[in-house]
Amino acid sequence: MEKNKRDLQRTMTSRHITMMALGGAIGAGLFKGSSSAIDMAGPSVLIAYLIGGIILLFILQGLAEMAVRNSDARTFRDLVQSILGKYPAYFLDWIYWKMWVLNITAESVVAAIFIQYWLPDYSIWILALAVSVLVTTINLLSVKVFAETEYWLALIKITVIIVFILAGLILLLVTFGEHKAVGFSNLTDHGGFFPNGPKGLITAMLVVIYSYGGTEIIGVTLAETKNPEKVVPKAVRSTLVRIISFYIIPFFIIVSLIPWNKVNEVPESPFVMVFKMIGIPGADHIMNAVVLIAIISSMNSGLYGSSRVLYTQAVDGRIPKVFSTLTKKKVPVYAILMCTSTLFAGVLISLFAGSKTFDFLMGSLGYTVLFIWLIIAFAHLKSRKQTSAKTSAYLVKWFPYTTWAAIIALILILIGIIFTTPIMVTMITLCIYIFITLTYLWKKRLNNN
Repeated sequence: MEKNKRDLQRTMTSRHITMMALGGAIGAGLFKGSSSAIDMAGPSVLIAYLIGGIILLFILQGLAEMAVRNSDARTFRDLVQSILGKYPAYFLDWIYWKMWVLNITAESVVAAIFIQYWLPDYSIWILALAVSVLVTTINLLSVKVFAETEYWLALIKITVIIVFILAGLILLLVTFGEHKAVGFSNLTDHGGFFPNGPKGLITAMLVVIYSYGGTEIIGVTLAETKNPEKVVPKAVRSTLVRIISFYIIPFFIIVSLIPWNKVNEVPESPFVMVFKMIGIPGADHIMNAVVLIAIISSMNSGLYGSSRVLYTQAVDGRIPKVFSTLTKKKVPVYAILMCTSTLFAGVLISLFAGSKTFDFLMGSLGYTVLFIWLIIAFAHLKSRKQTSAKTSAYLVKWFPYTTWAAIIALILILIGIIFTTPIMVTMITLCIYIFITLTYLWKKRLNNN
């Protein structure tokens, strides 16, 4: 086992994993899911994303503290198992894997939708297949090449989001030519700030949690990160500020510029709509390209995260050893190909469901992110009892209040979502969780015999 642990190379730096966390979180949830969230909550979607951002802050702080104390950890299971036991660690590993494979499947369909903007004659499934092959190829290269690719993809979309914010502020505040400053009347003119009431806000939280999900991928990079005890807390701090800024400010601009009830009347992303308003020739095509890059970047992070979960499972003998096989470039080739197979399953689903595939998968993903965050929070809550806080180089301020606040908020959101989400999505997710639990009990019984 020791040899296998050394096989993954520690070639990722702080800038790599910071951009990877952003790559995982700033994807379809922002560019495509934004329309759904606005449709559910109206302008109050800003409050939903603020609440989600604060919860995310508390969760990632706890994750960073546990990572600093256990620098030998390779993934979530290593952080959680010694604290909560085998079943929570097993459950977390597999729902995290399930989250990423469903996420990259959903995003392959969204990427195809944006490509269709230029190639309307091509079917969704053909375009999704092309994107899937591209992302698989990137991940089969060395970890360093993957990390550099992800860094620049993430940097491009962050740069454009900044340009979007500046352009949006100009449209809101400045009158020029035939354009009159829009101002902020759209925040209250169409049914008020809470047009769909508290129910709309609660329903939007599922999209919000899904959108922020992926940031915790920092916990999967531990085995390939230089000096994780120093790098992880730094990455958490820088990532959080950027994610909250890149969600809340763009959403503020969208719901201020465009009446919230008009956002879903056109098939394109709200970001493309705003760039059209600027009046720059080809601006919509430029933004469409950037959105596509953002989604491919998110898929890139997702395939990385899911394949590393399979790899560590294989190293520990929990699944067939073939998934721990590495190439000369130290890439877990069969683990990546296994995760890629779900992409092609998504292509088959999109053959029948088309663009609705994303909306169907997003509901289940929101549930999964909620449970991942809850398990991390409970592990952090209990971790201080097992180790001396004085020996840690990084400590969460105001512990345990921040962790308890996150847990209570997540439970309340979970209850609200259960009552506002289509029953089919809830039942399918429940069946998946029951299946994971049954496989754990089955393996435990085999080991006892």
